[in-house]
Amino acid sequence: MFLNPFVRRRESHTLLVSMTGVKMGDRVAFIGCANGARLAAVAGKVGLSGRAVVVAPDEAAAARARKGADRAGVLVEVEVAPPTQTPLFDATFDLAVVDDTGGLFGAMSSDDRVRAVREIARVLRPGGRVIFVGTGEATGLARLLGRPPAAPSLALSGEANRTLEGNGFGVVRTLAEREGQVFVEGIKPRA
Repeated sequence: MFLNPFVRRRESHTLLVSMTGVKMGDRVAFIGCANGARLAAVAGKVGLSGRAVVVAPDEAAAARARKGADRAGVLVEVEVAPPTQTPLFDATFDLAVVDDTGGLFGAMSSDDRVRAVREIARVLRPGGRVIFVGTGEATGLARLLGRPPAAPSLALSGEANRTLEGNGFGVVRTLAEREGQVFVEGIKPRA
C-alpha cells in the first residue's frame, strides 16, 4: 500500500472492529491496551448510547488508552487495575475485548490467567461475548520482508481457547487468523 500511491489506504483497525461485531449502544469492556488507536476504533462504534471502559494493568497502558481516545474523539472510561480484579460490576457488559497483542495474558501465570478469565465472565451479561485478540504469524508484505516472528501467542497456540472453555464460556472458537492477528470468541451461557 505505501509503495503504490494509487492504492487507497484503508483503516488499519477495520478487521478488529469487524471481528468484534460491536454496534451502537453496546457496553464494551477492554482488558489491556497495547494500542490506543485500536481501542478507540472499537469504542467509537458504541456511540453516546453505549459505554466503553478499559481496564489497564498499569499507568503506561492507561496513558495509551487515553491518548487513543483523545485522538479519535471518543469517550472511554479508564480504570487502572489488574485483570484479575476488575473494578466493574457483575453482568454489566455485552462484550469484552481482551488485547493480548502486547503479551499481557501471555506474561501471567496460568492461575492468574484463570482468575482473569473468570473476572471477564463475571462482568459479562448472560449471552455476552469475549473476543481475545492475540498475535499471529506475519502475512503478506511483512512476511516477505522477513519480519521476525511474534512472541508465542496464547490465541495461536490454542491456550486461549482452552482457558475460556474451562472457565465460564460455553461456545469457544477461533474466528480468524489474519493480518498477523488471531481472534478467539467465547460466549457466556445464558443460564
